[in-house]
Amino acid sequence: MKPIWIVDDDESIRWVLEKALARENLATRSFSNAREAMEALKTSTPQVLVSDIRMPGESGLVLLQAVKAQHPGLPVIIITAFSDLDSAVASFQGGAFEYLAKPFDVDKAVELIRRALEESLREANVEQTLSETPEILGQAPAMQDVFRAIGRLSQSNVTVLITGESGTGKELVARALHKHSPRSSQPFIALNTAAIPKDLLESELFGHERGAFTGAQATRRGRFEQAEGGTLFLDEIGDMPFDLQTRLLRVLSDGHFYRVGGHQPLKANVRVIAATHQNLEQRVRDGLFREDLYHRLNVIRLRLPSLRERREDIPILTRYFLTQSAKQLGAEVKRMSDNAMLFLSGLDLPGNVRQLENLCNWITVMAPGQTVEVKDLPQDLTDGHGFTQVGYVSPLAAPLQQQSAQIPAGGGYHSVGSGNAESAAAAVAAASTLNGQSAQPVAAVEKSNWITLLEAEAAQMLSAGRPEVMDALGRIFESTLIKTALRHTHGRKNDAAVRLGIGRNTITRKIQELGIDGAKED
Repeated sequence: MKPIWIVDDDESIRWVLEKALARENLATRSFSNAREAMEALKTSTPQVLVSDIRMPGESGLVLLQAVKAQHPGLPVIIITAFSDLDSAVASFQGGAFEYLAKPFDVDKAVELIRRALEESLREANVEQTLSETPEILGQAPAMQDVFRAIGRLSQSNVTVLITGESGTGKELVARALHKHSPRSSQPFIALNTAAIPKDLLESELFGHERGAFTGAQATRRGRFEQAEGGTLFLDEIGDMPFDLQTRLLRVLSDGHFYRVGGHQPLKANVRVIAATHQNLEQRVRDGLFREDLYHRLNVIRLRLPSLRERREDIPILTRYFLTQSAKQLGAEVKRMSDNAMLFLSGLDLPGNVRQLENLCNWITVMAPGQTVEVKDLPQDLTDGHGFTQVGYVSPLAAPLQQQSAQIPAGGGYHSVGSGNAESAAAAVAAASTLNGQSAQPVAAVEKSNWITLLEAEAAQMLSAGRPEVMDALGRIFESTLIKTALRHTHGRKNDAAVRLGIGRNTITRKIQELGIDGAKED
């Protein structure tokens, strides 16, 4: 993590903040004036910047302006005299994260800097672009058409609408379009509009001003600002609420938008790529999607073929996913026998490439030998019942006494009994161990399944008069997420925090509170 910069002409204030942050194991770098800090910005950047507003030479507001011009996502905390209201207002207008009024309480200052740190780490995680775009593999004629379209669009900024069934790789294509575009050096920001609650989606897209609603303690940039100069990928655009479609249309029409609670229009220099698995024309006819927005998005349309339409690519994809899965788990790469590969190539996988990837993860963990035969595949596949889920049971599914958790044994499933969430999680962990190494979950239970089980468990606890139901289930939920992230990052705590979208200090506190073992410093 980068250091926290402290800019103040008062040596005593610098000393107090340095010592207080050192006790929190936070690195600092101090400057006595704004000019020195602006010179340092040419070669390095802080995680958070704390600056006095009134100093000899350049003021803190000039420094704030310089920082925001170069690093718009960097949180800046302004120190100002208690009575200097105009300066405080000016600092917020300039994009400051928060301000500290002199004289300030040191503990409150540290708490504020912690909040700014968490925001900074979250922003860094959102804005991080992949150094390499994941492979888009395919030799089928249908995929060659997609590759040719990406090539033709490589030097264009035109809006693209990607359609295709779930799991066909729409985000990979969007990333490829960005990587080969003139905007490739700028951020690629992805947002699944179906995964964000309706009342939060507007803030997620456009950002909000401090105090715009309850809980808005600081100004926050939305995805349009985060993607400035780059590409914004809006997945599942067909599920966007109707009233938000109007706001999106306005941005696409004139390039301006307002933060929630804001009064100043902001200019958006962003290329929009949208994707959906739904029939937008039908949704327009049903009155669920704006026709004018549909035409704005449907400038260039790319349709991705389902896996059923490119069966000749299944062997290539299978070998690639088996190699990737073995790398992640530290295991030897499994090999499919000719019969097993032929069997796979004949399956109708409704989840497409994503489902095939999950299956390869399952094979890496669960198949008994290095050469995989048809009999080693999940029983749901070999029995011809389709392939709906493999190998992973949500820990939240286990607390129901009337339910039996299901984990795979060889190619089939058998009961591991009932109990609490921790015992089910342990059973899943035991079933997902290969050569002594803890494996990652290899497929997801259908959303409706675990949500229904969670609702039933909550109802059971409430009926039984259990105290603090929210806290009990919340601890199980948080513990499961953190343990899963730590397994995914091989115990690296800071990396797990970034993957989860929380701060380093937050995950450290949660690990201690929840008694989680196995975490280590990055």
